Amino acid sequence: MSSKLSGYASSDVAAEFPPGLKDFNYAPFWDFHVLGVEFAITKLTLLTWLAVVGISVFFLLAVRKPKLVPGRLQWAGESTYGFIRDGMARSMIGDAGVRFAPYLTTLFLFIVANNIYGVIPLAQVSPNAKISLPVVLAILSFVLFNWVGIREHGAKTYFRNLLFPPSVPAWLYPLLTPIEFFSTLVVRPVTLAVRLFANMFAGHLLLLVFTLGGVALLASDNFLFKGFSFFSFLLAIVLSLFEFAVQLVQAYVFTILTASYLQGALAHEH
Repeated sequence: MSSKLSGYASSDVAAEFPPGLKDFNYAPFWDFHVLGVEFAITKLTLLTWLAVVGISVFFLLAVRKPKLVPGRLQWAGESTYGFIRDGMARSMIGDAGVRFAPYLTTLFLFIVANNIYGVIPLAQVSPNAKISLPVVLAILSFVLFNWVGIREHGAKTYFRNLLFPPSVPAWLYPLLTPIEFFSTLVVRPVTLAVRLFANMFAGHLLLLVFTLGGVALLASDNFLFKGFSFFSFLLAIVLSLFEFAVQLVQAYVFTILTASYLQGALAHEH
């Protein structure tokens, strides 16, 4: 193997061909302190803000001049909202779930927008590939479904039915109560965050491997290695298409699980 190939991860090579190894180094564009707390504006911060602005502008334009016969933008906005309202909120929770449709729609589109960055040229990294954003989203859903359950049943009844299900014999409580506590109040938010993060991180890592591998092989002095670069780039393209599907699926899974948790919190046989 040539010396160029063995040194393919050098900063010169990585800088010329995005995505590069720099995508794992979230160096701040600007950092500042507020009350002794350091805040940093990074590439991922900017991408997240762009997602928020993009979603906001999309819906503002979609409902700016509503018509009985919708135009393309109004149709897109109504179809997206209708898909989440009927396909998730109403089907999972029932008619009471319609009031959660705005949150679920926003959640779904926000995750999709941030995930899609992973296959967009120049961006080529999802903010969800860093654990902090999935953790925030998981905490929001966790707080919401517990707050909804407490508001529906009262704190005492909600947690009593959660930890001591009335349909279960009392002699099973020593075994069941710790499981219910751990699975509902610990595992749910952790798995929501980790599932989203792990899929986005793994997808970004795979694309880096095959893209930078193709660059390294193409830069090699060995003609045989140059030929293999074609297959590396081809795999990067195929994986990009696969990653796009995974990004949509993960947004759907996160949102549908949130709807499921809301349904459980509202259920009177909780």
